[in-house]
Amino acid sequence: MIQTLRKRFIKISILTVACVMVLLFAAVNTVNFISENAKLNNTLNMISDNGGEMPLFKPDMPENGAQNRRKPDGDFNEETPFSTRFFVLYYDENGEKTDENLSQIAAVTDEETETYVKLAFSHGEGYGFTENYKYQVTKTDDGNYMAVFVNDSREMNTALTLLLISLGATVFCIALISLMIVLFSKKAMEPVAESYAKQKQFITDASHELKTPITVINTSLSVLEMEVGKQKWIDKAKAQCDKLKELVNSLVTLSKMDEENISLQFLDFHISDAVTETVLSFKDFAESQGHVLQMDITPDITYHGDEYAVRQLCSILMDNAIKYAAADTPIHFTMQRYKKGVKIMCENAGEHIDVKELDKLFERFYRTDKSRNSQTGGFGIGLSIARSICEAHGGSIHAESPDGKNIVFTAKLK
Repeated sequence: MIQTLRKRFIKISILTVACVMVLLFAAVNTVNFISENAKLNNTLNMISDNGGEMPLFKPDMPENGAQNRRKPDGDFNEETPFSTRFFVLYYDENGEKTDENLSQIAAVTDEETETYVKLAFSHGEGYGFTENYKYQVTKTDDGNYMAVFVNDSREMNTALTLLLISLGATVFCIALISLMIVLFSKKAMEPVAESYAKQKQFITDASHELKTPITVINTSLSVLEMEVGKQKWIDKAKAQCDKLKELVNSLVTLSKMDEENISLQFLDFHISDAVTETVLSFKDFAESQGHVLQMDITPDITYHGDEYAVRQLCSILMDNAIKYAAADTPIHFTMQRYKKGVKIMCENAGEHIDVKELDKLFERFYRTDKSRNSQTGGFGIGLSIARSICEAHGGSIHAESPDGKNIVFTAKLK
C-alpha cells in the first residue's frame, strides 16, 4: 500500500514538474519568436515606408531632417543599415518585374529574382516567409507592387539557439528534479507510512483481542441453549456473534492483504477449473434468491498466481452480485484471456445505481444507504479485499454501469 502510494506520489510530482517546465519552455520560445518576428516586421515596414531603401540613422538628426535619415528607434541603431541584408523587387499587376534593388545583398542573382517575383505575386499583399527571407508586399502609389525581402538568418539562428538551449535546460531540470523526487519521496512518505503501520497494527491487535471474548460468548450461548432449550434471543445473540467473528476475520484478511510483503503463493494452476468450481458453488444460492447464473468461462487457461486468493476474489464478486442484484434478474459471470493474464467480469442488474458512487464501492466499510440493512448482511469490506487481491497480482478492478441499470465489475489480473 505504501509503495503504491509512493509510486503514485512520484508519478504525480514528476508529471507536475514536467508540465510546468514544458509550459515555461513553450512560453520563453514563443515570446522570443514573437520578439524576433516583430523586429523583422519593423525592418520591413521601415524599408517599405522609405521607398525600398534602408534609412540612414543619425542620432543628431531631427526626425524631420534630411531625406533618408532618422534617429535611432527601438532596436535600430547606426549599424543597422550595414548589418541588414535585403533586396527589393518591383512588379506590375500582371506579375512582370519592372525594377529591382540588389545593392544590399550579394546572395541573390538577377536570374533568381524572377522566382521571388512569382512568389510575391502569388502571395499578395502582406507578410510571408521563404527560405532564409521574410518579405512584405505593398502596393505603391503608381498602382504597382513592391516586395521587400529581408534576410532572417540571424534572427532564426538566434531563435533556434535559444530553442536548443532551453530544450536542453528543460530536459536536464526535469531529470534532476525527478531524481530528487525519487530520492526524497521515501523521506516524505515516512509520516504516512508510520501512521499506516500503526493503523494496521491496531487492527491486527484488536482483531486478536476480540477473538477470545467472541469465542467465549458463543460457547456460553451454546451451553445456555443446552440448559434452557432453543430461544429466539439466544439465536439472535449467536447470529450477532457469528457476524462479529466474520468481521474480525475480514479485518485480519484485509490487513494482511495490505502488507507490502504479503505472503501469497504464486504458482501455475488451471484458473479455468478453479473459477468454474468456485462460481458453481454459488449456483444453488443464486437460484434460491431468484437469480439465474450464466457463466462464460474460457476453458484450459493456466495462470501464475495465488489460487486461494483468486478463488476468494470470485467468491466476493459472486456474493456481492447475489446480495445486491435486482429481483428475478440473471447474473453473468465471465472469464477470458487478457494480454498475458486474465480478465474476470461479473454483471448483474441493480436498482437506482448512482454512477458517481461506483468508485466508492471499493472503500472500506462503504455501502450504499439502500443496501445498508440486516437483510443483505456484510460489512462493506469484501470489495476492498477484492481490490487488494487484484493489486497483489499486478492488476486492477473497477466498476461501471454503461446503461445505469446494470453494474459490471471487471477484475484484470496480470
